[in-house]
Amino acid sequence: MDALIIPVTMEVPCDSRGQRMWWAFLASSMVTFFGGLFIILLWRTLKYLWTVCCHCGVKNKEAQKINGGGDTQADGACKPTDEKEENVAAEVGWMTSVKDWAGVMISAQTLTGRVLVVLVFALSIGALVIYFIDSSNPIESCQNFYKDFTLQIDMAFNVFFLLYFGLRFIAANDKLWFWLEVNSVVDFFTVPPVFVSVYLNRSWLGLRFLRALRLIQFSEILQFLNILKTSNSIKLVNLCSIFISTWLTAAGFIHLVENSGDPWENFQNNQPLTYWECVYLLMVTMSTVGYGDVYAKTTLGRLFMVFFILGGLAMFASYVPEIIELIGNRKKYGGSYSAVSGRKHIVVCGHITLESVSNFLKDFLHKDRDDVNVEIVFLHNISPNLELEALFKRHFTQVEFYQGSVLNPHDLARVKIESADACLILANKYCADPDAEDASNIMRVISIKNYHPKIRIITQMLQYHNKAHLLNIPSWNWKEGDDAICLAELKLGFIAQSCLAPGLSTMLANLFSMRSFIKIEEDTWQKYYLEGVANEMYTEYLSSAFVGLSFPAVCELVFAKLKLLMIAIEYKSEKRESSILINPGNHVKIQEGTLGFFIASDAKEVKRAYFYCKACHDDITDPKRIKKCGCKRLEDEQPSTLSPKKKQRNGGMRNSPNSSPKLMRHDPLLIPGNEQIDNMDANVKKYDSTGMFHWCPAKDIEKVILTRSEAAMTVLSGHVVVCIFGDVKSALIGLRNLVMPLRASNFHYHELKHIVFVGSLEYLRREWETLHNFPKVSILPGTPLSRADLRAVNINLCDMCVILSANQNNIDDASLQDKECILASLNIKSMQFDDSIGVLQANSQGFTPPGMDRTSPDNSPVHGLLRQPSITTGANIPIITELAKPGKLLPLVSISQEKNSGTHILMITELVNDSNVQFLDQDDDDDPDTELYLTQPFACGTAFAVSVLDSLMSATYFNDNILTLIRTLVTGGATPELEALIAEENALRGGYSTPQTLANRDRCRVAQLALYDGPFADLGDGGCYGDLFCKALKTYNMLCFGIYRLRDAHLSTPSQCTKRYVITNPPYEFELVPTDLIFCLMQFDHNAGQSRASLSHSSHSSYSSSKKSSSVHSIPSTANRPNRTKTRDSRDKQNATRMNRMGQAEKKWFTDEPDNAYPRNIQIKPMSTHMANQINQYKSTSSLIPPIREVEDEC
Repeated sequence: MDALIIPVTMEVPCDSRGQRMWWAFLASSMVTFFGGLFIILLWRTLKYLWTVCCHCGVKNKEAQKINGGGDTQADGACKPTDEKEENVAAEVGWMTSVKDWAGVMISAQTLTGRVLVVLVFALSIGALVIYFIDSSNPIESCQNFYKDFTLQIDMAFNVFFLLYFGLRFIAANDKLWFWLEVNSVVDFFTVPPVFVSVYLNRSWLGLRFLRALRLIQFSEILQFLNILKTSNSIKLVNLCSIFISTWLTAAGFIHLVENSGDPWENFQNNQPLTYWECVYLLMVTMSTVGYGDVYAKTTLGRLFMVFFILGGLAMFASYVPEIIELIGNRKKYGGSYSAVSGRKHIVVCGHITLESVSNFLKDFLHKDRDDVNVEIVFLHNISPNLELEALFKRHFTQVEFYQGSVLNPHDLARVKIESADACLILANKYCADPDAEDASNIMRVISIKNYHPKIRIITQMLQYHNKAHLLNIPSWNWKEGDDAICLAELKLGFIAQSCLAPGLSTMLANLFSMRSFIKIEEDTWQKYYLEGVANEMYTEYLSSAFVGLSFPAVCELVFAKLKLLMIAIEYKSEKRESSILINPGNHVKIQEGTLGFFIASDAKEVKRAYFYCKACHDDITDPKRIKKCGCKRLEDEQPSTLSPKKKQRNGGMRNSPNSSPKLMRHDPLLIPGNEQIDNMDANVKKYDSTGMFHWCPAKDIEKVILTRSEAAMTVLSGHVVVCIFGDVKSALIGLRNLVMPLRASNFHYHELKHIVFVGSLEYLRREWETLHNFPKVSILPGTPLSRADLRAVNINLCDMCVILSANQNNIDDASLQDKECILASLNIKSMQFDDSIGVLQANSQGFTPPGMDRTSPDNSPVHGLLRQPSITTGANIPIITELAKPGKLLPLVSISQEKNSGTHILMITELVNDSNVQFLDQDDDDDPDTELYLTQPFACGTAFAVSVLDSLMSATYFNDNILTLIRTLVTGGATPELEALIAEENALRGGYSTPQTLANRDRCRVAQLALYDGPFADLGDGGCYGDLFCKALKTYNMLCFGIYRLRDAHLSTPSQCTKRYVITNPPYEFELVPTDLIFCLMQFDHNAGQSRASLSHSSHSSYSSSKKSSSVHSIPSTANRPNRTKTRDSRDKQNATRMNRMGQAEKKWFTDEPDNAYPRNIQIKPMSTHMANQINQYKSTSSLIPPIREVEDEC
């Protein structure tokens, strides 16, 4: 007797006997599947038979034609055939259109298709969720369709599935394979039973679990939505979806048979299991654990488990390890940046290492910058090592790291580059191939600009010539803040400035680097050096109290009262064009809203210039009390440039990073006199087309090569010796960047130091293309390690010896990267020189160094042997030339018979590895772990490492005016226009002298003033630095900003050490010593060149005539001038008589002072050791041996 299986109620009309009707549900699915399959096969069979019959008919007709059938019959037979073909074509066209429409509807290539596919997947998951809900009910039960909400929803879903099935069927090319695919089978066994449920008013769970197979398409759906883009993520989702769908489907089958029982057992061996218990059973079965707490009792269940364990175990053993591997290999730093409201962020990419990141963070997050509300996002394609990861964790509040590449737009989107305040690109300074590194960074710029053209980019470049490629990027715009920090340009520019003013490289490097103040109690040189190191460069808007005052007046007031040093301003012309003026002079008046450039210890001090009010702060003596007052001031609405985002980026600011030749070109103080302009030769090109640099026609390298014997015969003194290591395979370091500052047009031709390169000729040939337009350049083929070569170029008489190497980055061992430079430095220091070099016994006709053609209009014949003035000391000003008065000149030019050591030679050595600085000075006590800026060689300006330029990235981000100012001071006047010209021709172009180009010469230069004698001699012995500052500024428009002091000057006992160190921006009350050299910004002297020219043409120039042509900036004579004049007159008579006896063929000696244009004999007498050391101390203020050189006529 059949058992009552399902309950019967009066509310639900159902079978009164309560019998199961599962077979009806299953039959509906089977009939649909096999019925459709039969129809498809039948259709294919009939179509095949029809094709065969038609093919036979065609063959018969062709045979009749071949047998010679009549034309009439043939024509009559063709007409019906043609009509049939037209009908078939029309039918095919209609069917094809419908098929194409259905294909578009279900295709993921269109928006409609994607929406439809996603909707079908979502409804399938919804149907599966309904199954999970209904699985808690009996397998078969009576249901009222009108009252069962879940049945109604499931019915709606399946109606949609039926419609979608129809579209898929129409669009399918092969109907048979479509009928047998997985999604179709799922529809056959899930859609028809729902309609049977409505008809029978009963529900059967049946095979509804097959909806779980739709999860296999999950990865496709995510790809349609552009969520999955990487191969690893697609593979991971595929594996997981296949594993989970198989697991859930198998659990559904076990749930069905175990809760129903075996049909041949009349369903009596069933057991109540929930669906989730079946899920658990399948998992322990696949993993071969088999606890035995849950197991299959029915025969169908056990039979299924036998086959499932084979496939499930294989799937579990292969899929699970692969899934774990993919998850484990997933990028740890592969997320996306979430922007914080009210907080900016920057993206840093490029060369991301522990060293580069630590240097960047140390400077960027320095406490002297006030509150830096900027988050730093690092993006690099290599995951950080443990040390770098620890560094990121220490700064986790302001630093985030993401793994990726800026060349990938997806990664740029992850770091939100479109909302970033700037993007900074770090370069690998130690790479073996600088051009390849620059190319990589340029590609990074292109990728970033292509993704977001408006983003501000600051990038490091290694080679100067590669900067031109950035100009090819359409969206690159330096007016909007884009900057390229060329390390080679700045590094060699710093070194070149050290040739003009020893120690300047150290001072400038410390100014744009953030250093914390280190207090030292004992009176040592480190105490004064570190006090200066704590100074940095800032910008701030000037108070309205300064409006209308001249620049020197404001400088004096700011220095004396506010304890600040202002060195430049941003000046706006009537056309609202902005330019940076460095120590412009009295003719420039402060305007409303003028931006000033200050040297101070922190940003809070600079605020004094913004808050200063004459009415409220005039009587205040303590600068710390100068704070914002209650007065109504216009500056309250002016933005401050101390914020991390620079608020003013006027492109005109960089148009002329000099002392504004455009703004002041019509001022009679700023251009040569009319007489000079009228007399200038318009056919002679002396300067480049911009007027910024001295220029000469291109010379062949063979004409500038010196042999060792020729160099020995040449009387070289006051020159610059460049020792360069390199060969044919070495990367070019760009020597043009070293020569250009030494050939700036704000020096007169006779003030240019001769440059002698000592190194491999093969390497210098490769560099010569960029050097052949500069005058006074010679080459001695050889090696800097050869003492014979060094003696041939009179290295003991040079103003500076520069040691460079192009081979540093080709060595893997960091400690050996600087071996050549260190060996050359120690070699020179260990050399011994005899001062009796026999200058006066040299060939009386002299020897013209190669490259200085006497017949050239730029090089007039030598009229006399002139003492080379030191351009670092302002030779046009008698402050220094006072050393030539009686009683002082003779000891200076005396020749000692004793040996002098090479330790007295001024040198600057380029280093790659900072720690190698310990090997340069054998007598210092620097710890190997000491930071570079704390070491003695760096403090003395004898060592320079490119690593100090890392701080420029942070300084430029916070205020790109700082970079413009640094480049102006270092490069000698490089402008964006000049860079564009060099990008076109890779060489300077000569230009005719015009008032406009000559006006460009009028810009400040850095000089060193000695306190040994002259108008400042009274301040040199125990005087006050503030008094010197004010006197130099008031009287001569010279802006002092530092001291170059002997290392042992603080000792009470005399010392033979000639090493000096840098003191930046000393306080007002700082005590001076006579041996100090003062760093200052000196005005250009227009008439100095004219006085030199008249001196060169006449050997009998009188005192009065030279006085008339003296510079307008020359310092008046001191009180003892009458005595000097009297002495001159008597000696002039003696010299004139002596010269008449010497004859015309003998050369004459001249001094180069405008006030001393008369011939003079040079007396030779022995010199003591103490005097020799004294001379070396003052080597920057006076050349020891007068060289033979050409003098040109200048305007």
